[in-house]
Amino acid sequence: MVRSKSASVSAKPEPQHNHLLAALSPDVQGRLFPHLELVPLPLRAVLYESRRAMRHVYFPTDSIVSMQYLMENGASTAISVVGNEGLLGITLFLGGESTPSRSVVQSAGYAYRLPRTRVKEEFNRHGQLLILMLRYTQALITQISQTAVCNRHHSIDQQLCRWLLLSMDRLSNNHLTMTQEFIGNMLGVRREGVTQAALKLQQLGVISYSRGLIKVLDRPKLEKLSCECYSVVKKETELLLNYMPQRQVIKNPDAIPTAKLETA
Repeated sequence: MVRSKSASVSAKPEPQHNHLLAALSPDVQGRLFPHLELVPLPLRAVLYESRRAMRHVYFPTDSIVSMQYLMENGASTAISVVGNEGLLGITLFLGGESTPSRSVVQSAGYAYRLPRTRVKEEFNRHGQLLILMLRYTQALITQISQTAVCNRHHSIDQQLCRWLLLSMDRLSNNHLTMTQEFIGNMLGVRREGVTQAALKLQQLGVISYSRGLIKVLDRPKLEKLSCECYSVVKKETELLLNYMPQRQVIKNPDAIPTAKLETA
């Protein structure tokens, strides 16, 4: 089925679909939004590679990006996930130009990106963007710290529940397209462990899993089966969101260009 031109235009994500961009005052939006570029993020695309120079900050709208640490032997583990609640590229306004982790798209969609020079320029005004980004960084550090604790002390079953819940919070629907191998790479466990954990959840009627498509059928039960790590991260993120002022809506989102993703 071929989509009509009007349908494709109306489906274009707007900047305010990202909570951080939506929380900015009209003055700050007026300075930053003309420099935004809409970028498609295909599944498994790499936004940042370890130790490579970072040229943009990304604000996801309907995609999820996993920040992963890659070991010398090729093994990897996700240390955090970022979606429409936040941004990728905090290193750029904390004084660095690269990161030891890599950022991989785990759920396809779109993001708006800003050149690093524009982000630093606005950050150095010591205004709203500075406060907002520092508060978001606090929430992100909480997620990274809690992930480390979870990976050390909790079962694969609990880790999978935590990861599914964090992902669902950043999507507008209840399903993910993801292979068990990819989930295993993100959790830093063997594929067999993911298979067993997913099968348990499926038998309990919490999820359905078929051909790489995961659907959450019973979210309340999924939250009960998860460890406390999820609630800790959620509360810290909600603290950030509650701080944000009422969202602002730009008048002409179609004026923002769509750009191609630069491969890392």
